Order: sequence, then C-alpha cells, then structure tokens
Amino acid sequence: MQDIEAIGAVISNPQTVLITTHQNPDADAMGSSLGLAGYLRKKGHRVTVVTPTDYSQNLHWMAGNDGVIAFDEKIRVSVSQLFDEADVIFCLDFSNLDRIRELAPLVRQSRARKILIDHHLEPESFTDLSLWDPTAAATAELVFQLIGALGDKALIDIPIAECLYSGLMTDTGSFRHPNTTGNVHRMAAELVDLKIDVSSIHRRIFDNVTIDKFRLLGFVLNEKLKVLPEYKFAYITLTDSELKRYRSKNGDTEGMVNYALAVEGVVMAAILIDRNDEIRLSFRSIGNFSVRDLSNKHFDGGGHRNAAGGRSKLSLAETEQKLLTILPEYQQLLQETV
Repeated sequence: MQDIEAIGAVISNPQTVLITTHQNPDADAMGSSLGLAGYLRKKGHRVTVVTPTDYSQNLHWMAGNDGVIAFDEKIRVSVSQLFDEADVIFCLDFSNLDRIRELAPLVRQSRARKILIDHHLEPESFTDLSLWDPTAAATAELVFQLIGALGDKALIDIPIAECLYSGLMTDTGSFRHPNTTGNVHRMAAELVDLKIDVSSIHRRIFDNVTIDKFRLLGFVLNEKLKVLPEYKFAYITLTDSELKRYRSKNGDTEGMVNYALAVEGVVMAAILIDRNDEIRLSFRSIGNFSVRDLSNKHFDGGGHRNAAGGRSKLSLAETEQKLLTILPEYQQLLQETV
C-alpha cells in the first residue's frame, strides 16, 4: 500500500508532527525517523521524535538525536501532551502497536492523522495512510522513496543522507543480505554522491563498542553458545543476572544472534534474553527457511523471512525447552536448507 500522493497532501502545509518507532530502536528505526524528521523540518514542520525506550549509544551521533525523547514513566504526562497536540503522527519501522509498548494507547487515542512507513509483514490496521512495502530492504529506503516521489530530493543534505544510509546499510547487513537489490545500491549511490563519509558512518555504528559489551560478547561466545548440528541450529540464552554482571545497556545484545548464525553449517540461530517481564527472542536464518513463520506460530512474533522476533511469558528455562521441543517439527526443512 503506497498512499504517497495523499501523504504529500497531508504534509504540504507546516504542522505539528510527531514521529515514533519501535522499542529498542536499531539503526534503521533511528535513521529513518531522524532522516524523516530532518526532511520535514526543512518543509517547515514542527517535529518531535519519541521512542518507546532508549537505544544504543552507537546511534547517538545521528543528526537530531539531541532532541529525541525516550519514553519513561517520569515523563508520561508531558509525552501524552505531545501526542494530544500532534496534527500528524508518523509510525516508522513497525507494523503492530504492541511494538511500541506504552506509546500504543497514545497513538491509538490521538486525534492526529496517522501515517505508517514500514516494510514488515502483515501490518495492523491502525493508521489513516500507509507507505508499506515488504519488499523494501529498510524503512529508510521507503523514506527516501517518499522524498523522491514528492520531488524533494534536493532537500536531502549530508545529515539526512547519513541517517538514511545508516538504516539502509544495517538492515541489509552491510549490503550482504538477500534484500540487497539494485534499488538498494542505486539509493546508496545517490547518498554517497552527496559526499557522505561512508567509512565514518560504518565506524561510528560498528566500531564503537564499550569494554563491557566486548566482555559480555566474550562470555556469550565462550559459555553460552550452543550448537545442535542435527538441526543445523545454534542458540544463546542470557539471564537477567548475566546481563547485570556485565553491566549490559540497551542495545548491547543487538546483532549477537548473528554470531550464532555464523557457525559453520548453521541454518537457523536464536537468542533468548530474560527481560524481567518477558523473554525476548530474536531469530535469524539463511536461505528459504522462514524464522518469521516459526516465530509467528510459536512465539507471538513476526518480522521477515530471515530475521524475526518473538516473545514468551514462560520462564527462560521453559522458553528454551519449548524451543527445543518444536525443533523436530522443522528438522527436515532445516536439513534441506543450504
């Protein structure tokens, strides 16, 4: 669904705009949100970006980050007021309201026009307009598409381009995942032609790691990574006490599941993390094996074919056992996937 003309009409005159994205925002969530915010400000809009949770320090360099409001119970009243006063709410990089936690009722109840820009499957119907394309590699790609379709590419400066490039680069796995299409490379080329420093962007996102995060990673790889060759499956579990032992901050476990997927012969990988109120699961796969289908069926999850998330209200040990119990259901398909 691509309501580009209608979205253009909504933002044709300066208004009060609020942009929000999913919990624990990654580089695509923040890059697309801050890139869109920068563009809309150039169009004369009053823009605020509100996130459901805080996010990793390696994303704080993006232009506009100093104005982002991360939701906290202490500021509920002021955040609620922002939603009440908004004329337009953009919902970026998520397709279901449960992905924005405490912000969900604020979006649902707001009188503002609501616009979805997203590339995840099966979007919930909670917005008035949508720019939705599950074949897009990143939400940043769709923001770039919107700006171009509205004839405003000239408004993309280096700070906006850096934000959009960050989302595109990370959601394609540095341009190595199967979602790296010709359009992805053409978009990247246009952004690079604006003289962004791609080496600096990559370094700020990937080579900006705290010593605590490195020590947590070392612990995970040495003691927590388990491999089940008969299922071509590898997984990691992390308890709340283990996270606290390594002073883990929001975003420190981002991408850790990819180390499990990198094990020779592994087709599917998972990480199970105890987040106190629930167990969060992150799945990755290669080839045609759909972790989205597995997560959706068994762990109230969703996402993409090769990258999905889920949740469980069971204990960590019980969730791990549930996952191991369902593996025989997928054994043949996993064995056949190369």
